[in-house]
Formats: sequence, C-alpha cells, structure tokens
Amino acid sequence: MDTQTLTVRTGDREVVLDLTREAADYASGRGDGLLHVFVPHATAGIAILETGAGSDDDLLTALRDLLPADDRWRHRHGSPGHGRSHVMPALVPPYATVPVLGGRLALGTWQSICLVDLNVDNDVREVRLSFLPG
Repeated sequence: MDTQTLTVRTGDREVVLDLTREAADYASGRGDGLLHVFVPHATAGIAILETGAGSDDDLLTALRDLLPADDRWRHRHGSPGHGRSHVMPALVPPYATVPVLGGRLALGTWQSICLVDLNVDNDVREVRLSFLPG
C-alpha cells in the first residue's frame, strides 16, 4: 500500500473543501484499485457530494441545524459549541473509499471528495491518501 499525506489549510470558518483534484492526481496512472481517503482528526470528516451548486453550503447548513454551536455540549474547550465538532465525525465519517479504474477515480459525474471541517479552532488539517492495488 502506498500513502501520501496532504496538508491543507481550512481557515477560521466552517468549510467543505474539495480535494478531488489532489486525489485524482495521486491516483493518476496507478491502474485499478481503491483510493482510501482518511483524515486523522477527531473533528473533521470526508464526504462525497456535489460541490459548487449549493450542496456544499447545504451540508454546512444541515450540520448547523443538527449540531448547533451552543453550550449544550459536554465537551467544552475551545470556541463556543466546539463539542459539536467532536460529534460530527459520527455523521460525516473521517474516511471514504473510491474505486480507481485505469488510474482514474471512478466517481459519478457530479461527485467530489471533500474535507468537512466545523472546527474553527484548528486551521491546519492532514488528509491521508492511500492506494490499494486491485
């Protein structure tokens, strides 16, 4: 298994960050197999969804509705509502696996691989890309 680690900056706001280009570059020319994308953080997740047409903002809105940034959370360090960031990976898991065919991601037409990060206290994230040959 071959692995590459990306370091990405998410800034000081909630974000859905498209990593499809980086994932496609990594998978390019590798033949058939699986690309596994993993974020080793307790407050971030990986989602496959359409971006650029509002779905990324809709996801953030849905997560705000499900996980309000208020004082209900028992996990209380950091910014107000930080505990919700620790619950989010149960809804948006920290990983995704995508088929690779002929060195190309086998995503649907409108699918993108995205990092989802609600944690405004940490603006640097690592994302691990691993290729498992088929």
